[in-house]
Amino acid sequence: MITEQQDKTATAPHGFDLSVASGLQRYSAQHGELTLTSVFQPVFSLSHMRAIGYEGFLRAHDALDRPVSPLDVFGEAARVGELLQLDRLAQALHLENFALLGAEREWLFLNVHPRTLIDPWHAAALLANLRRLDLPPRRVVLEVLEAEATDLDALAHAVAGFREHGFLIALDDFGAGHVDIGRVWQLNPDIVKLDRIMLLHAAHRADMAATLPALVALLHEAGKLVLIEGVETEHEAQLALSCNADFAQGFFFARPVPGLTDAAHAQAVIAEATERFREQTEARERGTASRLAPYVRAFERAAERLGAGESLEEVCWNFLALDHAARCFLLDANGRQAGRNVVLRVDRAEHDPRFLPLDDAQGANWLRRPYFRAALVAPGRVHVSPPYLSINEALPCVTLSMAVQVGDRLCVLCGDVDWLAEEAV
Repeated sequence: MITEQQDKTATAPHGFDLSVASGLQRYSAQHGELTLTSVFQPVFSLSHMRAIGYEGFLRAHDALDRPVSPLDVFGEAARVGELLQLDRLAQALHLENFALLGAEREWLFLNVHPRTLIDPWHAAALLANLRRLDLPPRRVVLEVLEAEATDLDALAHAVAGFREHGFLIALDDFGAGHVDIGRVWQLNPDIVKLDRIMLLHAAHRADMAATLPALVALLHEAGKLVLIEGVETEHEAQLALSCNADFAQGFFFARPVPGLTDAAHAQAVIAEATERFREQTEARERGTASRLAPYVRAFERAAERLGAGESLEEVCWNFLALDHAARCFLLDANGRQAGRNVVLRVDRAEHDPRFLPLDDAQGANWLRRPYFRAALVAPGRVHVSPPYLSINEALPCVTLSMAVQVGDRLCVLCGDVDWLAEEAV
C-alpha cells in the first residue's frame, strides 16, 4: 500500500530511479556500470540520547549486483577525472533519499569535496535542490575535508558564503593527516569531527586518553561543537563520554542503513553506556580520594603547625615522607614563592639534570596557578588540584594547597604529589 507521503515521491527526479525494498523507498542512480544509492548513519547527542542527524554514505553495486567499495568508486572517478561529477551526484542522491526518510528536525551531514564547495555553480544547484525538496539549509551540515593543493583562502571564503545561506559547517577528520588546529581558526566550522585515529591512540595510550578531554575543552572554548566518529567498542564509547564530546557516531551505536535508526534501541545503548560511565567515574573518584587521604591528613597537620609558628622545613617532613610526595613550598598572598622548594628524598634532591634551570623556584610567582587562587577563596581548607603538568620536571602532578595565617601574613602552603598515569587509581 502506498501512503500519502509515498505517493508524493512517486515520481523520480531526472537521472534517478525509484525502487521499494522491504517497504522502504529509495532512489538510485547509474554511474557507468555501477548502481549507486544511499545509506545513512545516525549521529547521536550523548546528552539527549537520540539521533540529531544522519550522515549520508554512498553504496555501489556492479552489473552483477556485487558490492563495490565507495573508496574504489571515488578512486576510479579521480583517476579518470570525474571526481567532482561523482561528488555532486552523491550529494544529490543523498538529498533525495534523505527527503524520503521522513526525518522532521534532524540534520543531514553531507560530505563535500573542497573543489565542489569552491565552485559557485554548486552553491546555486544545492540551494535549488533544497528548495525543490522543501529542506531549509539549516537542516544540512556540510562536512569539509581539506584536500591536498586546496586553495585555503578560496575554501574559507566559500565556507563563509554557505554559512550565510544558513548551512552548518563541519570540519571532518580532525587529527588525521594535515587537518590541524590552524584549520579550525581558518575555516571557522560549527562542528569539529575528531577522526577515529584519535580514539585508537587514546584507547592504547594513557597520555593520549588524558589529552583528549583537554582537546575537546579547547574546541569548546573556541565555540565549536565536537563530534567523535568511528566509535566501535564499549571502551571507545567510554572515551567519548569521558572527554565530554557533544556528539558520537559509529558502529557501537548504529551502523549505516537505508532508513531511520531504531530510537528506542539507540536510547537504551547510550543509557547503558552512560550508566557504566557513572559507575566507573564514581569508583575512580573513590579510589582517588582514598589514595589522597594520607597526603591530605599529613598536609592538614603541616598547615596547622605552620600556623602555630614552626618553620616550613620542620612541618613538611611527614608529608614528604609519603611515597609520591614531591615537594612543599610557601607562597605569599600575591603568589610569590618565599624560599626554595623543600624536598626530602635523595633522588628528588639530586634532580633530573635536564631540568636544572627550573630547580631554584625562590621568588617565582605562581599567581596564575588555579591551586593558588582556589586556596585564597576558601582559607583553612585543603584544595586538591586536578592533575596537571608540573613545570619542575615536566611530570604530571596534583597540588594540595591551603591558605594559612602565619603571624600577621596570609600565606598559601602548597605540596606536590607525583601523579603518573600508571600509578593513578
